[in-house]
Amino acid sequence: MALVKLNGAQVLVRLLLAEQVEEVYGIVGGKLGPLLHAISQQAQLRFLGVRHEAAGPMMAAAAFAGSGRMAVALGEMGPGGLNLASGLGVAFNNNLPLLAITTNQHRAAAYPHSGMFMDLDTVAVTRPITKWNAVVHDARRLPELVRRAFREALGGRPGPVHLDIPQDVLSQACEFDDAQLDVAPTHYRAWGRVRPDAAALAQAAALMRSARRPLIVAGGGVIASDAAPAVRALAQRWGAPVLPTQMALGVVPSDSPHFIGHGGLIAGEAVRQAFEQADLVVAVGCRWSSWMWDEHGPLARASRRQLISINIDPSAIGAPALHAVGIQADAQAALDDLLALDDGGLGQAVERGWLSSLRQTRAEYEARLAKLGRDDDRDAPMHPAALARAIGEALPADALAVFDGGHTSFWSNDLTPVREVRTRFHEPGMSHLGFGLPYAIALQAQQPGRAVALVTGDGSFGFTLNELDTARRYRLPVISIVHNNAAWGIIRAGQRNALDFELGTSLDETDYAAIARGFGCHGERVTALEDVGPAIRRAMASGLPAVLDCQTRFVPHPALPGFGSMNRYGFAALTGSAGEADAH
Repeated sequence: MALVKLNGAQVLVRLLLAEQVEEVYGIVGGKLGPLLHAISQQAQLRFLGVRHEAAGPMMAAAAFAGSGRMAVALGEMGPGGLNLASGLGVAFNNNLPLLAITTNQHRAAAYPHSGMFMDLDTVAVTRPITKWNAVVHDARRLPELVRRAFREALGGRPGPVHLDIPQDVLSQACEFDDAQLDVAPTHYRAWGRVRPDAAALAQAAALMRSARRPLIVAGGGVIASDAAPAVRALAQRWGAPVLPTQMALGVVPSDSPHFIGHGGLIAGEAVRQAFEQADLVVAVGCRWSSWMWDEHGPLARASRRQLISINIDPSAIGAPALHAVGIQADAQAALDDLLALDDGGLGQAVERGWLSSLRQTRAEYEARLAKLGRDDDRDAPMHPAALARAIGEALPADALAVFDGGHTSFWSNDLTPVREVRTRFHEPGMSHLGFGLPYAIALQAQQPGRAVALVTGDGSFGFTLNELDTARRYRLPVISIVHNNAAWGIIRAGQRNALDFELGTSLDETDYAAIARGFGCHGERVTALEDVGPAIRRAMASGLPAVLDCQTRFVPHPALPGFGSMNRYGFAALTGSAGEADAH
């Protein structure tokens, strides 16, 4: 046994390298000094200094969403840890794992805290928005606790974890067995895929063979499991339509013969028709968030059809939608086994015309969208559908796109083509406005050879536009395309329609292109539809982070009634009425 003397920060970095961590995001801080020094000694670790700690977990979440690799977000003690919280919420509500590391007062003054400046029980703050967290009271426990953190983050349903390490633990020198610091993750956390129970599998296969109107719902668990090819194979063999959730865009391309929309009720009438008429729904890696509810609850409720629920997380099986068969398993393992059980009977009972009728409904919806904004007054601000369509047509085929902003993202969802997984990104779980720019920056850092575009509303962009400075400092040429209607548009519409008033909704006279230029980025104001494509090409050619401030107007998206219905669940029971759609 060869002993080496290392401080806590050095040991922590060695353990991160054993997990093949490559990205660390955060703000430099004095108490983090030992850790920052240890990071600086490792070429394999790339540190991106942000302008607000909340951006760090957002970037780490994006790193996993884009690549399947975990990243680290740092926070200084006190307000640094507090600022991490909103970004951790993004990761937690979307089941995206990361490791958050904060520091704190030295051990003599922390847990319980003694009233020094920047005191904070950071573990208590982050507990509701992490899968697991702990204080490291002694550097000698770092190998145990870091390995447990990765085990918790990646085991079962993924999610963020947090270690709070007092300042003196980071600098505490101890002797360690050198070889034990390089132990491969296969020796301390589960490896391989969780396979389904044979009896449940057989029961599911029997139901699938007899289904006349099947529907496949694919969630974020399909992406995490790299199971998109298996979903496509099942859809083709079964003759089934596929509905990807917002966390699973690209599971089937938007031009696939099995595609009927994505994201739930905001995808139009074909989705509602599919749920109303299906006799069997197979949900894979889907937790039935309210994006697929109406005023009566989950669209897959068992009183109307049978449900097969496949999920790695046992707590997501049976809630909120009851099932005929519940299968706890990895998505790819379960689908591979179901396909292997098929003796050629799968699809034999499916009604002729089932898929084509849904595809026809989808085509009619797309045709209506295609007409929106076509005959606009050239002197009026752009119709959001026309702007979204122009963006989708101008982006390179291999571009990555992040959709931010409540109403803006609806238009992007429909009018930006999707060809593959891990290329289009929403944040449906927390729906945190402003997540988009940090997300896009992290994706650009991971994939420098690809164009990365953020499509955002003006309100959303204001939350994190300070990170334009981060993009410029690290030469990351993200293109931010702002739907600028100079208002909190959907809130204004809700105020006017529901109670005939308006308060605090105006965002007039902000020049986002000028702000971008002030940060040293490329900035243009775009007022005419025919200029959108050329402006995107100029932004890409600049080699700089860019902001295109596109003057548009608020027009309600056709899916807003469906969006409203998902927010009315339970309201009718309380009030005896259908209620009004929540404007958020």
